[in-house]
Amino acid sequence: MTWTNRRSVLGLSAAGAALAWSGAAWSAEHPVARTTAGRVRGYADGPINVFKGIRYGADTGPRRFEPPRPPAPWTGVRDALAYGPACPQPGSEPNQGEDCLFLNVWTPGVRDGAQRPVMVYFHGGAYSTGSGSSPLYDGARLARRGDVVVVTVNHRLNAFGYAYLARLGGPELAHSGAAGQLDLVLALRWVRDNIGAFGGDPSRVMVFGQSGGGAKIATLMAMPSAAGLFHGAATMSGQQVTASGPLNATQRTLAWLDALKLRPTETDRLRTLPAERLVEAMGARDPILPFGSIYFGPVLDERSLKRHPFYPDAPGQSAAIPMIIGNTHDETRAFLGNDESNFTVDWDGLAAKLAPNMRVDISPELVIARYRELYPHYSPSDVLFSATTASRSWRGAIIEAELRAQQGAPTWAYQLDFPSPAEGGRLKAFHTLDIPLVFDNTAAPGAQTGDGPDARRLAALMSGAFIALARTGDPNHAALLHWERYALPRRPTMIFDAETRMADDPRGAERELFAKVPYVQPGT
Repeated sequence: MTWTNRRSVLGLSAAGAALAWSGAAWSAEHPVARTTAGRVRGYADGPINVFKGIRYGADTGPRRFEPPRPPAPWTGVRDALAYGPACPQPGSEPNQGEDCLFLNVWTPGVRDGAQRPVMVYFHGGAYSTGSGSSPLYDGARLARRGDVVVVTVNHRLNAFGYAYLARLGGPELAHSGAAGQLDLVLALRWVRDNIGAFGGDPSRVMVFGQSGGGAKIATLMAMPSAAGLFHGAATMSGQQVTASGPLNATQRTLAWLDALKLRPTETDRLRTLPAERLVEAMGARDPILPFGSIYFGPVLDERSLKRHPFYPDAPGQSAAIPMIIGNTHDETRAFLGNDESNFTVDWDGLAAKLAPNMRVDISPELVIARYRELYPHYSPSDVLFSATTASRSWRGAIIEAELRAQQGAPTWAYQLDFPSPAEGGRLKAFHTLDIPLVFDNTAAPGAQTGDGPDARRLAALMSGAFIALARTGDPNHAALLHWERYALPRRPTMIFDAETRMADDPRGAERELFAKVPYVQPGT
C-alpha cells in the first residue's frame, strides 16, 4: 500500500492550493467547471470530459470519527487530473490517506445546459476496503453510451467510517458508527449542488453499487438525511437487511481497542494514533461472528440510522424510488474459489465444508439431500457453491425484492448467468462479474467477462438498462423491452446470459429450502 500524508495531496490540500493555477480559460483539452467551493480543471478523454479527485469534503484526519464537513472554498483553478487517496485500509489499495473525501466525474458536456441523467457509483469491498478508482469503474464508456454523467466516490471505510464509539466517548463521537455513510450523504449533496455545472440534472440522480456498494445504498434508503438526494437505485449482489445493533457494535469497538492495548476509557487516544496502527488492529478476531476479523458496518445508532434498512419491512421513505436488485448465479465461487479443495471435495467431506460457509443455521445433510434431488447431475463442488450462494449471498437480495413487492414499490430483479471464461470457466457467473457489463468495460484491465461478441452484446443490454433507469425510472429500453416488475407470487426475474430471457422464480426450490430458517445479515 502507499500511504499519503493528508497534508500533501497535490493540488487539493493547503499545500496544493499554493500550486493551483488561476485564470485558466476553458478549452476542449482542459475543461474547467465551477463548483460551490471553487473551480476545477479536468481533461478530455475523446468526447468525454474527465475530472478526477474533486474534493467534496474537508480533510477528516483532524476530526476522526466525526461527521464530514464541506470543503473550504479556494481561489483560482485546482487541477482535477488524478484520483484522490482511498481511505486507509488493509490490503494493497494504492494511494491511501485519511484525507479521502474525493469524487470523480465523467461527462459528455460542461456548462452546456444539457440536464443529463446522473449515475453515482458506490464501490464494493464490504465497508472495509476499495475505492472509486478501479479501471472497471472508469465512467467514460458509460457516459458516452448513454449521454449521462457518471460519478464515483471515495469515502471513509472500516473503523474510520464505522467504529461505533457513541457509548464510550464524548458527544462529538455520537455519529461515529455512521461517519462513512454520512460521507456518502455529503457526496450526494455535492452532486445536488454542483452537477449542473458538469452537464447533469440534479433531479435525475441514480445511485448504483456492487457488493458493499449495494449495501451502502440499501442503508441510505433508510437514512433520513439521504431522503430526496437520489431518485433511482440499483444494487448488484449487495444488500443490507439489518444493521449492526449498538451493543454488538460496542463489543466490536472494545475488541479493536483491546488489540490497540487501549482501555475503554481511552477512546480519546484513537484520535491521535497513526492510521497504520489503527488499520493493523482491525485484523483482530471479531467477538460476535465465529469467523474473520472485526466487522465494521452501519449501526442502528438511533441518530443517523433509526431503523434497520430492510427489517421489518422495506423503508417507507424510499417506496417511490425505482430500483433494480440483482445478483449473480454463482456468487460464492469468488469467495470460495481460491481454495482448490472446494473444487475437489467429495460427498463424504461436503457437510463439513457447507456448515461454516452457509452462514445460516440449517442441517448441511438436509441441504445436500435436497440439492441432490433437485440437481442429480451436480458434483459435490457444484452443491457447495450453489448452496452457499443461495443461503448467504442471494438470500438478502430476495428478502429486499419481496419486501418492496409487498410495498408496491417499483422494483426489477435480475440474475446474471453469463459465465466468465476465466480459469477455464470454472468460476462461472461469480461475484463482481456484472461490474464490467454494467459499466460497458468488458475490455478494461481486470474484467473477467472476456471481450467477445456475447460479452459486448450483454454489456450493451445491461448498461442500457441501468442508463434507462437513470433517465426514465424504468430499465426497459429499445433493445430490452420486456423486463417485468418484480411481483409476488410469480417473482419475474431477468436472466442475463448470452440469450437473455425472463423467468418466474428462478431457483425457487432453493429459495424455499432456505426460507425455512431465519436470515441474519452477516455482521449484524
